[in-house]
Amino acid sequence: MANLSCLPVMAYRILLAGFIQETSSFNPVLTELADFQTCSGADIRGVLGPTATEIGGALRVFDAAGVDVLPAMAAWSGSGGPVHETALQQLLVDFDGAMARAVAGGCDGVCLILHGAMAGQVEMDPEGALLTLVRRHVGEHVPVVISMDLHGVLTDRMVALSSAILPFHTYPHTDHIETGQRAARVLLRLLGGAQARVVRIRLPMLVRGDELLTATGLFGEAIRRCQRFEQDARGLAAGVLIGNPFTDVPDLRSNVVLTVDVAASADAQDWAQAEALGIARFLWSRRQHLQAPLTTLDEAIRLARDTDGLCVFSDAADATSSGASGDSNHILRGLVTDHFPRRALLTIVDAPAVVAAIDAGVGTNTTLTLGGSLDPVRHPPLQVEAYVQSIGDGEFSYEDGTRAHGGRTAVLIIGGPPLAGGGIHVLVTERHVHVMGRRLFLAHGLNPEEFDLVSMKSPNGFRVHFESIAARIVPVDVPGSTSANLHSLPYHNCPRPIFPLDPEHEVIAHLEFPTEE
Repeated sequence: MANLSCLPVMAYRILLAGFIQETSSFNPVLTELADFQTCSGADIRGVLGPTATEIGGALRVFDAAGVDVLPAMAAWSGSGGPVHETALQQLLVDFDGAMARAVAGGCDGVCLILHGAMAGQVEMDPEGALLTLVRRHVGEHVPVVISMDLHGVLTDRMVALSSAILPFHTYPHTDHIETGQRAARVLLRLLGGAQARVVRIRLPMLVRGDELLTATGLFGEAIRRCQRFEQDARGLAAGVLIGNPFTDVPDLRSNVVLTVDVAASADAQDWAQAEALGIARFLWSRRQHLQAPLTTLDEAIRLARDTDGLCVFSDAADATSSGASGDSNHILRGLVTDHFPRRALLTIVDAPAVVAAIDAGVGTNTTLTLGGSLDPVRHPPLQVEAYVQSIGDGEFSYEDGTRAHGGRTAVLIIGGPPLAGGGIHVLVTERHVHVMGRRLFLAHGLNPEEFDLVSMKSPNGFRVHFESIAARIVPVDVPGSTSANLHSLPYHNCPRPIFPLDPEHEVIAHLEFPTEE
């Protein structure tokens, strides 16, 4: 890919905005306006510029190039249930006004930072709706570059209204900064004369499992093909969007999406089409391997008992980072029933339990219910006796530098005061937070390295922070609104037939690309 020294130096005016939330349609708790953090205008640089985010990465490239950045608005929320329609429409109105103010003096290009898997109660393509607003303000010919999480859902409207699409290249996601930088550099190339065309191949499949880990899994080979495409002088952007299987919308599927500079050579478009087809065939032929092997709870607890060192459970079914409610108590129930003898550390979102702990007071024993405060059908509340170890305000910073707001937070120990060598410790928050890194626990006086078992409500994002200290990692099969057991989820809008929900022969009959040369 061309570096900045090769680009003409001009005082480009570039609109910058970001809209991020990942929806689980199966979470009954709506995402409200208050769940979003927002900033606009110059505040974007101050709030997000120093962070390890896509906006932080894009700003570094734009500043180095000497362009004039027009910061409009950024709104982001932790993953959750569908966005309340009133809240979504209000956010779009706010974006509309912020963009109008930002581009009042003209605009040469747009860098739009998205997640891609957001859904409202009615509007199932919020990112496409935002792009529609962008085009109203800047017109048809101004280049619009978008970055996306590789779990994003790509719609026809998003493809039609954007010039180039840049998905993450890593899972777990460690390339937020780099993706923002890639998006900024591609936009500068377009302003310098490159002519973008997007090549997209739809794959009717939903995927989960460890083979998606880009450092070690076979999905990584597809991503490396994308990276080689970007390194070619003809390539602008490349990635694979595997979608978020829990965003139950009409465009849910996997996509290979490449952006090529058709001005680079006469054969550029044909080359990009061939490359995209090769990646699509590679992934489709390996679809059976792109599913998650899961371990029953009883077996997982047995493994944790037998592990010499830290055992980490992956409770992907209640992953707040994937949009779940966070109030599952199934693993806690299993440990209590098992009389698990070792030190365990879990998290639960349960505002009423926090209130009960505060009322009881630090240093006391109390009886309360844990779990099921938000999704009681999936997670029936569990009555426990607990020792209240501490109460906190739930304010901390994630590993990328962004702030987290868990609300009042209680640390409970099931079964009474802490005993040497044992105890089930539960970090209970009023609001959901991402359960991926260690800072969540350290901020509340809990060091995961001092435990025998830590249960993480995350499919794989936690690995970046825990693989170096874990003796064993176990993906556990328990109920939840983000379960990797996709057959357990009540899909209504997802396009059918689709793998693995439907018989393979039906899916193959609807393929939009040839599987062989």
